[in-house]
Amino acid sequence: MMEFIKDFQRMNIYLAYNVNVDAIVYLNEKHIENLIKEFGAENIKKRIDEYPREINEPLDFVARLIHALKTGKPQAVPLVSVETDRWFDSRFKYDSERIGGQVGVIANLLANLDFNKVIAYSPYLGKKQAEMFVNKDNLLYPVVEEGKLVLKKPVEAYRENDPVKINRIFEFRAGTRFKLGNETIEVPYSGRFIVASRFEEFARIETSPELKPHLPEIGEMVDGAILSGYQGLRKYYSDGKDANYYLRKAKEDIKLLKKKKDIKIHVEFASIQDRELRKKVIYNIFPLVDSVGMDEAEIAHILSVLGYRELSDRIFTYNRIEDAVLGAKILLDELNLEILQVHTIYYLMYITHSDNPLSEEELMKSLEVGTTLAAARASLGDIKRPEDIKVGLSVPFNEKGEYVKLRFEEAKAKMRTREYKIVIIPTRLVKNPVSTVGLGDTISAGAFASYLSMLRRKE
Repeated sequence: MMEFIKDFQRMNIYLAYNVNVDAIVYLNEKHIENLIKEFGAENIKKRIDEYPREINEPLDFVARLIHALKTGKPQAVPLVSVETDRWFDSRFKYDSERIGGQVGVIANLLANLDFNKVIAYSPYLGKKQAEMFVNKDNLLYPVVEEGKLVLKKPVEAYRENDPVKINRIFEFRAGTRFKLGNETIEVPYSGRFIVASRFEEFARIETSPELKPHLPEIGEMVDGAILSGYQGLRKYYSDGKDANYYLRKAKEDIKLLKKKKDIKIHVEFASIQDRELRKKVIYNIFPLVDSVGMDEAEIAHILSVLGYRELSDRIFTYNRIEDAVLGAKILLDELNLEILQVHTIYYLMYITHSDNPLSEEELMKSLEVGTTLAAARASLGDIKRPEDIKVGLSVPFNEKGEYVKLRFEEAKAKMRTREYKIVIIPTRLVKNPVSTVGLGDTISAGAFASYLSMLRRKE
């Protein structure tokens, strides 16, 4: 781990596009009981069966929250109603507020790991968001002054009139018990339910016209880039633009970043509820990048879009490793990726082609970095210095580790894998995490950064 930390101190990375403020509520039985009492068990059950894919009114929120508690799986559902947005602020007292969005989480993590330079960009940078970035000399925001690219600390670069996006995060703990009518529910796993603001002003995934011509210059000065936030796109916008317009702009950004130097680009994929939008993002963005990170549910969603409905349903229903491996092989080939990284509660997986310069042992080391950083973050709530990784190293691998390895070997024996390098490791699982927000982003950022580090050594 310390070898990687030394490598990180010589590395530069670019991040775009999504930053927000996370307003966090640590759920307890009282919160849940009050919501059930207010909205009624039967009304909630009926709305759960309807499975609303976005939050238009408070009952939609309560139904999807209870569904997340029953399954114990982390979920994010878009909030599209301004009235309901105000309801949250009147209904809940937030336990804490901190930087969120994949760019926000990853920027602070990498800066605190003493990366040489972390350049973090968001189309909007309000004062509240800017102040939540760590105030360190290595965390910078790109601006253009007198036609020249200038890198400034976020607190020196914010724009007074920029809006601030707020996501509500409801953290829940395994073992929490409550009654829904005659049904007694016990939460099986710790996790979080995200109410993700999806208002039009935050749904424009693009680089400002002033900065865009300088993207080749940024690409030349970094070792790699992590792009995220495509889940915020809308089909249509009030000014006549649509998702296709912003996807064209996003594709231009990727090509410009690679124009002077063929840097590796990783996309951290998040669930897109609308099937048509999901398909657009997959076909437009994935073939242009080198690496993608996702969880097993997102594999299933993408397979469904690609036409593999039966395999998608199997992953959703049975959650078997052999189905995830088969699905990952399909995604790697059909979307022309260099490497696919999968993070789940119990295991992490890399799949790449057999000609990848890294050995299977090296790929496993890269995944080790990801799970160790996530364990440290879950234990401490945040990583504030490189030494914090020692806490992650003290967290044991989960109790299903040997079972995971066995099922993986069985899966490999059943299918053709000679053309691939596929590795899997068990996760370090914190039984009572301080927080679960950003753990997937932490895994992906740590794994991608260490992957870049080892590629640099090979070169």
